[in-house]
Amino acid sequence: MDRSSEDTGDGRAEVALSMEASLSVDVNGSRIAQARHLAASFLSTVRDTHSIPVATSAVEIVQLIVSELVTNARKYAPGPALLQMQVTGNALRIELWDSNPLPPAVKAHDPGRIGQHGLEIVTALAQSVSIEATPPGKRIIATVMLNAR
Repeated sequence: MDRSSEDTGDGRAEVALSMEASLSVDVNGSRIAQARHLAASFLSTVRDTHSIPVATSAVEIVQLIVSELVTNARKYAPGPALLQMQVTGNALRIELWDSNPLPPAVKAHDPGRIGQHGLEIVTALAQSVSIEATPPGKRIIATVMLNAR
Protein backbone atom coordinates (compact mmCIF):
# COMPACT_ATOMS: atom_id res chain seq x y z
CA MET A 1 0.00 0.00 0.00
CA ASP A 2 1.38 3.27 -1.12
CA ARG A 3 0.92 6.89 -0.27
CA SER A 4 1.17 9.43 -3.06
CA SER A 5 0.56 13.15 -3.07
CA GLU A 6 -1.50 15.12 -5.56
CA ASP A 7 -1.42 18.88 -6.15
CA THR A 8 -4.81 20.40 -5.27
CA GLY A 9 -4.21 23.42 -7.50
CA ASP A 10 -3.85 25.86 -4.61
CA GLY A 11 -0.30 24.95 -3.66
CA ARG A 12 -1.35 22.32 -1.11
CA ALA A 13 -0.81 18.62 -1.60
CA GLU A 14 -3.34 15.99 -0.58
CA VAL A 15 -2.12 12.59 0.48
CA ALA A 16 -4.02 9.79 -1.20
CA LEU A 17 -3.94 6.25 0.09
CA SER A 18 -3.59 3.72 -2.70
CA MET A 19 -4.74 0.24 -1.73
CA GLU A 20 -3.55 -2.38 -4.19
CA ALA A 21 -2.80 -6.08 -4.40
CA SER A 22 -1.45 -8.15 -7.28
CA LEU A 23 -0.58 -11.71 -8.20
CA SER A 24 1.48 -13.01 -11.10
CA VAL A 25 -0.33 -15.93 -12.71
CA ASP A 26 1.77 -18.64 -14.33
CA VAL A 27 -0.53 -20.39 -16.78
CA ASN A 28 1.22 -23.70 -16.09
CA GLY A 29 0.75 -23.51 -12.32
CA SER A 30 -2.34 -23.54 -10.15
CA ARG A 31 -3.00 -19.99 -8.97
CA ILE A 32 -6.80 -19.96 -8.90
CA ALA A 33 -7.04 -20.78 -5.19
CA GLN A 34 -4.24 -18.29 -4.43
CA ALA A 35 -6.08 -15.57 -6.37
CA ARG A 36 -9.31 -16.22 -4.43
CA HIS A 37 -7.40 -16.18 -1.13
CA LEU A 38 -5.58 -12.96 -2.09
CA ALA A 39 -8.91 -11.29 -2.91
CA ALA A 40 -10.48 -12.27 0.43
CA SER A 41 -7.36 -11.33 2.42
CA PHE A 42 -6.98 -8.01 0.60
CA LEU A 43 -10.62 -7.07 1.22
CA SER A 44 -10.30 -8.03 4.91
CA THR A 45 -7.34 -5.65 5.17
CA VAL A 46 -9.29 -2.91 3.39
CA ARG A 47 -12.18 -3.37 5.84
CA ASP A 48 -10.23 -3.91 9.06
CA THR A 49 -7.22 -1.61 8.59
CA HIS A 50 -8.73 1.18 6.53
CA SER A 51 -12.31 1.09 7.87
CA ILE A 52 -13.85 0.87 4.41
CA PRO A 53 -17.19 -0.99 4.49
CA VAL A 54 -16.93 -4.29 2.61
CA ALA A 55 -20.08 -6.39 2.42
CA THR A 56 -19.72 -10.16 2.79
CA SER A 57 -21.53 -10.54 -0.54
CA ALA A 58 -18.95 -8.26 -2.18
CA VAL A 59 -16.13 -10.54 -0.98
CA GLU A 60 -17.92 -13.56 -2.42
CA ILE A 61 -18.58 -11.75 -5.72
CA VAL A 62 -14.95 -10.63 -6.00
CA GLN A 63 -13.68 -14.14 -5.30
CA LEU A 64 -15.91 -15.56 -8.03
CA ILE A 65 -14.89 -12.88 -10.55
CA VAL A 66 -11.20 -13.38 -9.76
CA SER A 67 -11.61 -17.13 -10.09
CA GLU A 68 -13.31 -16.84 -13.49
CA LEU A 69 -10.76 -14.36 -14.86
CA VAL A 70 -7.75 -16.38 -13.70
CA THR A 71 -9.31 -19.62 -14.97
CA ASN A 72 -9.87 -18.08 -18.40
CA ALA A 73 -6.32 -16.72 -18.53
CA ARG A 74 -4.91 -20.13 -17.64
CA LYS A 75 -7.13 -21.82 -20.22
CA TYR A 76 -6.76 -19.46 -23.19
CA ALA A 77 -3.55 -17.41 -22.81
CA PRO A 78 -0.25 -18.84 -24.06
CA GLY A 79 1.88 -17.01 -21.50
CA PRO A 80 1.81 -15.36 -18.10
CA ALA A 81 -0.98 -13.23 -16.69
CA LEU A 82 -1.19 -10.59 -13.98
CA LEU A 83 -4.07 -10.02 -11.57
CA GLN A 84 -4.32 -6.58 -9.95
CA MET A 85 -6.90 -5.19 -7.53
CA GLN A 86 -7.20 -1.57 -6.47
CA VAL A 87 -9.66 0.13 -4.14
CA THR A 88 -10.86 3.59 -5.05
CA GLY A 89 -13.55 5.00 -2.77
CA ASN A 90 -16.10 2.23 -2.24
CA ALA A 91 -15.27 0.38 -5.46
CA LEU A 92 -12.78 -2.35 -6.27
CA ARG A 93 -11.16 -2.39 -9.70
CA ILE A 94 -10.11 -5.89 -10.73
CA GLU A 95 -7.72 -6.12 -13.69
CA LEU A 96 -6.51 -9.28 -15.35
CA TRP A 97 -3.88 -8.87 -18.04
CA ASP A 98 -3.01 -11.88 -20.15
CA SER A 99 -0.95 -12.56 -23.26
CA ASN A 100 -3.80 -13.65 -25.54
CA PRO A 101 -4.64 -10.75 -27.90
CA LEU A 102 -8.06 -12.18 -28.82
CA PRO A 103 -10.85 -10.52 -26.84
CA PRO A 104 -13.31 -12.90 -25.22
CA ALA A 105 -16.95 -12.69 -26.21
CA VAL A 106 -19.98 -13.23 -24.03
CA LYS A 107 -21.94 -16.06 -25.55
CA ALA A 108 -25.73 -16.00 -25.80
CA HIS A 109 -27.44 -17.30 -22.68
CA ASP A 110 -27.73 -21.07 -22.95
CA PRO A 111 -28.35 -22.98 -19.71
CA GLY A 112 -27.66 -26.23 -21.55
CA ARG A 113 -24.16 -25.19 -22.63
CA ILE A 114 -21.37 -26.91 -20.74
CA GLY A 115 -18.55 -24.48 -19.98
CA GLN A 116 -17.68 -21.09 -21.45
CA HIS A 117 -19.80 -19.17 -18.92
CA GLY A 118 -16.88 -17.28 -17.33
CA LEU A 119 -17.31 -13.87 -18.94
CA GLU A 120 -21.09 -14.24 -18.70
CA ILE A 121 -20.71 -14.68 -14.92
CA VAL A 122 -18.27 -11.76 -14.62
CA THR A 123 -20.56 -9.36 -16.54
CA ALA A 124 -23.57 -10.46 -14.48
CA LEU A 125 -21.80 -9.79 -11.16
CA ALA A 126 -19.67 -6.71 -11.85
CA GLN A 127 -20.87 -3.12 -11.91
CA SER A 128 -18.96 -2.69 -15.17
CA VAL A 129 -16.66 -4.74 -17.39
CA SER A 130 -14.37 -3.54 -20.15
CA ILE A 131 -11.79 -5.19 -22.36
CA GLU A 132 -8.75 -3.30 -23.67
CA ALA A 133 -6.14 -4.38 -26.19
CA THR A 134 -2.68 -4.10 -24.62
CA PRO A 135 0.04 -5.49 -26.86
CA PRO A 136 0.90 -8.28 -26.79
CA GLY A 137 -2.38 -9.25 -25.11
CA LYS A 138 -5.42 -7.75 -23.45
CA ARG A 139 -6.68 -6.42 -20.13
CA ILE A 140 -10.10 -7.23 -18.69
CA ILE A 141 -11.30 -4.74 -16.08
CA ALA A 142 -14.23 -5.43 -13.77
CA THR A 143 -15.52 -3.01 -11.14
CA VAL A 144 -17.35 -4.17 -8.02
CA MET A 145 -19.00 -1.97 -5.39
CA LEU A 146 -17.69 -2.98 -1.97
CA ASN A 147 -20.72 -1.95 0.05
CA ALA A 148 -23.27 -3.67 -2.24
CA ARG A 149 -25.46 -6.21 -0.52
